[in-house]
Amino acid sequence: MAEAVGVGSRPIPSALFAGAVFASAGLVFLVEPMIARMVLPLLGGSSSVWNTSLAFFQAALLAGYAYAHLLQRVRTLRTQMVVHLAVLALAAAFLPLRISEALGPPSSNQPAMWLLGVLLVSVGAPFAALSATAPLLQAWYARLGPEGLTRNPYVLYAASNLGSLIALIAYPLVAEPLLRLHVQAQLWTVGYVLFALLVIGLTLAARKEVDSGTQLLSAPPVAWRERLVWIGLSAATSSLLLGVTAHVTQDVASAPFLWVIRLALYLLSFVFAFQERSAIPQGWALYLQAGFAPFAAALYSLLQAPWIEQLAANLGAFFFTAMVCHQSLAARKPDPARLTDFYLSMSVGGLIGGAFNAFAAPVVFNAIWEYPIVMGLACLARPWGRGRLDHWSIGLIACAAICLATLLLPKVVSFNLVMMLLTVVGCCAFLLRRHGAIFAVLVLALGVVSYDQLFKGQRETHRSFFGMVQLIRAPAPVFGTVKLMVHGSTLHGAQAERPSQRCIPTTYYGPGTPIAQVVRVEQAIRPAVRIGVVGLGSGTMAAFTRKADSLRFFEIDPLIVRLATDPSKLSFVNGCAQGAVSVTVGDARQSLNQVPDGAFDMLLIDAFSSDSVPTHLLTVEAIRTYLRVIKPDGVVVLHLSNRNLELEGPAAASVRGAGGVALVQDYFSPAPSPYVESSAQAVLAGRTLAALKPFQARGDWAAPRLKARAWTDDYVNVFGALIQRMRHSTWGS
Repeated sequence: MAEAVGVGSRPIPSALFAGAVFASAGLVFLVEPMIARMVLPLLGGSSSVWNTSLAFFQAALLAGYAYAHLLQRVRTLRTQMVVHLAVLALAAAFLPLRISEALGPPSSNQPAMWLLGVLLVSVGAPFAALSATAPLLQAWYARLGPEGLTRNPYVLYAASNLGSLIALIAYPLVAEPLLRLHVQAQLWTVGYVLFALLVIGLTLAARKEVDSGTQLLSAPPVAWRERLVWIGLSAATSSLLLGVTAHVTQDVASAPFLWVIRLALYLLSFVFAFQERSAIPQGWALYLQAGFAPFAAALYSLLQAPWIEQLAANLGAFFFTAMVCHQSLAARKPDPARLTDFYLSMSVGGLIGGAFNAFAAPVVFNAIWEYPIVMGLACLARPWGRGRLDHWSIGLIACAAICLATLLLPKVVSFNLVMMLLTVVGCCAFLLRRHGAIFAVLVLALGVVSYDQLFKGQRETHRSFFGMVQLIRAPAPVFGTVKLMVHGSTLHGAQAERPSQRCIPTTYYGPGTPIAQVVRVEQAIRPAVRIGVVGLGSGTMAAFTRKADSLRFFEIDPLIVRLATDPSKLSFVNGCAQGAVSVTVGDARQSLNQVPDGAFDMLLIDAFSSDSVPTHLLTVEAIRTYLRVIKPDGVVVLHLSNRNLELEGPAAASVRGAGGVALVQDYFSPAPSPYVESSAQAVLAGRTLAALKPFQARGDWAAPRLKARAWTDDYVNVFGALIQRMRHSTWGS
């Protein structure tokens, strides 16, 4: 055991160290969702904003841990404390917390690089300084033990993770629903100052304890093989954290309350794993992982499953896999003298896993393949077992192999058969759970084959920073065969392949839908209609244009623009439009700020990427912009159809808050297929009630029924919208 030399006889109370570690961790994990919430409106609300932000925070964490590790080379604690106080003071120069405008407006062509730069200049220095504090204080705690003794610094790890966990839970449940964003930022800035004062108090308390000649703790060097294990286990859980986020949030809003569930589970697995006696014994963690991981892998092919079922399966698999990995890490924690080395290696692994998902995977993979692949590889952290395989185990392996081979055959199209085969493989994996390597191979193969089922048939898959898009050929009544554009698991347009039918608007634009109703009324009133559309999708709106009409799309994703304007893929824009059609690439709110007053007769907001809602497009400030760019008698259509969130109340309240008038329509389509025509919910807004009279007279539109607090750029309550959707009937998407 390492020894502490030259330390005074009156150690600083553990509570002071625990309080400082708790506060630093709380501030670190409060600022992550807060700063991402500030950036979301600038990049279209994509879940990739969160993943890229997480990758940045992991890099900043690594910088903080590297600084803490290097500072341990300084022999005297007094000098270390003075240096760290100076670093905290320098980092305070970047406060108050805000989004820096130094890099200008966001780029749609290089959104990840722009986001990393903005985060660096906005919060990088305070975040790194706070991140370094926890390992530094733990190292000081070990060296400032009773004379001749070294205290166990890992007990402070519980305080660190507890502070992180409480902060993460408090943000979506308390801070986001109750406090405006600028108030959150102000309170965080005050918290940073108070924390710095706490560290000053700790160093003053240590003034009589610290001897300028205090020697460093010593311990044998760590073998590189062991260091690589630390890095590998950390990389796996970090990658899984981002993978499960991308997989799940493609169908729910990109909102902090959803992000922090995964991050809270990630931290909770650390809390449990690093306790003296884990709250979840290793045997139970291994058993539950063996049940959840194959179940989640089998569900990869069923994105249309109820979201609660998807959430439970994926979060269960993620949490217990993280538990197994972190318990393995805890079993390998080194002597306190190598504490900062341990944390530095873990942060290197975290950065590798995060960077792989955020930057490499979107380039290498055309879909979210990294999630099932890393889930299988992470299962290698299980004990591999000993001895030869018995006949029963060999039979299970053969059965699973036959099922997997059958699933790879191109002729297997029966849904029931696919689910049966996936279930059999999952059961085989569970029964082979004591053989860690075999279990990992089966989970990996099951996940990859299951995910591959999504892409079988005549389809092509594309991926960008903003998500995964598929073009799929599918049979449909009335039309025969249609080409679908699917974002995540949500239909974003369908075009008939028959030449005589390919220009017929479909899905949410079908003849009876609210959008089609508004277009017909506007075209009946005006000889030439100027239309603006936020969200290009498959470009179906272009099929409505007459020769005298003009249409301008606003689309943030260059990939969508490329697909929708390529006649060989979809021809609504270049093939069906009779009027002039143009596309502006970039965030709609940023682009609409450049549009003159009264530019449009009709503005359609239809920019939901999958069921992930860009909430900044439904705020009072956004709708105020929409009302500005339409003519005094023009209208705004907010297409709100959503499986998971109730948006009528917040949208209608935002219209009223912006000084407008709102009507709402719930349309239930009688069509035999959503590919022909889809049910839809929409809010119609105008500057005055007179602008809505032609629609009110039809009897299809009514006053909003549901009440909610208006969303603003400073306040959004997605959690409340989720609860309201549970209380009301859901919409198919």
